[in-house]
Amino acid sequence: MITYPTASVFPPLPAGGTPLSDLQKEVLALKQAKDALILAHNYQCEDIQGVADYVGDSLGLAYKAAEAKQSTIVFCGVHFMAETAKIVNPTRRVLLPDLAAGCSLADSCPAEKLAAAKAADPSLYVVAYINCSAAVKALCDVIVTSGNASKIVSRVPADRKILFVPDQNLGRWVSGKTGRAMQLWPGNCYAHVQFTPGALLRTKAAHPGAPVVAHPECTEAVRDLADMVCSTELMVGWCKQQTANTIIITTESGMIHRLRKEVPGKTFVAAPTDRCSCNDCKFMKMNTLTKVRDCLRDGTPEIALAESIRAAAEIPLRRMLDWSK
Repeated sequence: MITYPTASVFPPLPAGGTPLSDLQKEVLALKQAKDALILAHNYQCEDIQGVADYVGDSLGLAYKAAEAKQSTIVFCGVHFMAETAKIVNPTRRVLLPDLAAGCSLADSCPAEKLAAAKAADPSLYVVAYINCSAAVKALCDVIVTSGNASKIVSRVPADRKILFVPDQNLGRWVSGKTGRAMQLWPGNCYAHVQFTPGALLRTKAAHPGAPVVAHPECTEAVRDLADMVCSTELMVGWCKQQTANTIIITTESGMIHRLRKEVPGKTFVAAPTDRCSCNDCKFMKMNTLTKVRDCLRDGTPEIALAESIRAAAEIPLRRMLDWSK
C-alpha cells in the first residue's frame, strides 16, 4: 500500500506576533547604517520576511525596486529578481544574499535559443514572464507577471503572433483567460509542477469545505480543482474574503507566513505533493537571514549587468510597468 504525505496545517498566529531575534535586530541596524532597502519575495523564509521593508510578488517588487531611493537594494529572492531591480536601478548597488539562488523556469529559456526562435520567425511578438534572465528580457517586446499577464496580453495588437516564454502553464492559463492564441515555450517551474491532482484531492477530502487557491504556474489539471487561480499577491485579498476558517494554499510554502500574518484568525493548509508535506523552492530557500546579514555587512555578492543588456531589458520592463497602471 502506498502511503502519501499528509498536508502541513498552520493554525492562526498568536496575538502580538513573534519577537525579533538578535540576528534580525542586527540586520535592521545594518540596513539603517548602510542606507539599504530590503525587498523580499513571498516565498522567502519567515525570519527574512520579518526584516524586509516590503514583502510581495514579482509585480509589487518590481514597482518597489523602481521607486527605491536608498543607495543599496538587498533583494531576497532569486537571481532574475535581483537582475530586475538592477535593470531599473543602474546607479544603485543591488545585492543578492546567495548568488547561486537561481530559477529552473528561467533556466528553461536560454537567451541564445530565444534569439534563434526570433531569427526563424521575425514576426513573433515575444511576451516574457518576468521569471527569466536579463538577457532574455532584452530580447522581448513586453514583460508580464502572474498578476498582470492577462491585462498585458490583452494589450498586444490583435494582428501579432505571440510567443509566450518561458512558462507554458502560465501561458496556457493566460491564453484561456484572454482568448489569445499563443505559441508557448516548453518551460515550467519545477516546484509548482510537483503539485498533483491526486495530492490535492486527498487534501480536499481531509479538509472538507476548505476552498482551494492555486498559482497559475501549476498544471492545468491542478488548476481545474481550485476555487481560485491567481498570483500570490491576489491570494491575500482572496483569502480575506473567504468565510471558511480553513483554506488550502497551492503554491510555494513560504506564502503561508504572509497569509497567517495578514489574514488573522484562519488556518492555512499547505497543499502537499506526492513526496512531501509542503512544497519548498530549493532556490528561494538558499537565502538565509545569516546571508542577508553578511551581504549587508560586506557589500557582496553584487549583481552586475552589461549596460547593453540592461538598457535593452529596461524597455519591455518599463512597458509592463506603464501598462499595469
